[in-house]
Amino acid sequence: MIPEQPSEKMTVSKLRQMKKEKKPAAWVTAYTLSSAEPAQSTHVDMILVGDSGGMVELGYETTNPVTMDEMLMFAKAIRRAAPHTFVIGDMPQGSYETSPRDAVRNALRFIKEAGCDAVKCEGGRRMTKPIRAIVDAGVLVIGHLGLTPQSTASFGGYRVQGKTKKSFEAIIEDAWALEEVGVFAILLEAMPSMPAEQIAFQLDIPVYGIGAGGRVDGQLIIMHDLLGDYQAFRPWFAKCFIPDVEGAFHQYLSQIGDPRKVGRETREDGIRVLRRIAVQRYIEDVRTGKYPGEEYSYPLKAEDLEELKSSRYWKDIPKEPSMITNVPTQVDSGIIVGSSAQGNGSGQEFNRSDVEPPAHLLV
Repeated sequence: MIPEQPSEKMTVSKLRQMKKEKKPAAWVTAYTLSSAEPAQSTHVDMILVGDSGGMVELGYETTNPVTMDEMLMFAKAIRRAAPHTFVIGDMPQGSYETSPRDAVRNALRFIKEAGCDAVKCEGGRRMTKPIRAIVDAGVLVIGHLGLTPQSTASFGGYRVQGKTKKSFEAIIEDAWALEEVGVFAILLEAMPSMPAEQIAFQLDIPVYGIGAGGRVDGQLIIMHDLLGDYQAFRPWFAKCFIPDVEGAFHQYLSQIGDPRKVGRETREDGIRVLRRIAVQRYIEDVRTGKYPGEEYSYPLKAEDLEELKSSRYWKDIPKEPSMITNVPTQVDSGIIVGSSAQGNGSGQEFNRSDVEPPAHLLV
């Protein structure tokens, strides 16, 4: 079970082609050797070195205290562990907002010192000047909209975004602004699937989601959530894949003969293998549209959907056969959820309580 290296690294042109072909991209966060190894060996499309590492690895309560030096430490480790994978460095708070000059300097540190392929910046129209400067300096940038953890105080804390007409219109205007200044993709965080789908449909660049439903161009998940390895809390949309692969791991152990001998010779006898199997399952579920599905998507009330549809930006989207499209279903409570043809095979409708769920683990 020793993995093969990917034939070639992901590129922006390939990501655009995947969007065109409706093939969902699957990417994960990573911060250390132990999280980067299963990401590269299973051929994830990208790795985000997220400032969430400050929480899951360094013990901060939020991402705000994370520094550039700490992010570079994480990023250097990921590049050493995953030399063949497209790596994105997450610009921490204070590294790009202060001026275009600071933004370019710190973005280039990710490229030159850590060997990253791109950087990620939060914010829309208010951040176009520093983001444009980074793009003009020749650095690839992915935008981040919706719930932007570095600035949650500006919109009332960790709450689901895009549920109202005003919020949706602000986010799509931000998305158009980011596309205009040259970002190669956008990450939407903590949004119901239907407004997120509208943004993905109306932009030429790929639009990915973390807690944004299954109608976007791909999924990001925090590695620690995927593995059930963060004690503080579990995001509403995040799935731990370990229970799904427990049987496969036991089967593998039963087939390797002498575990001690295998461990000495290849180290393929323990948690490294389990991590790899879990990440592989995540990738498969994203590719087939099984994850996130309705179970791991934010609900939307019927009246909220009607308000959203009154927006001047709301478009009729032709429904084509696609692994990443969920058909909306209205259940008895008036909650709109996605009903996936792939789904869980039971045809069950999920009736959720009308309670604002906790948003999720910060990216």
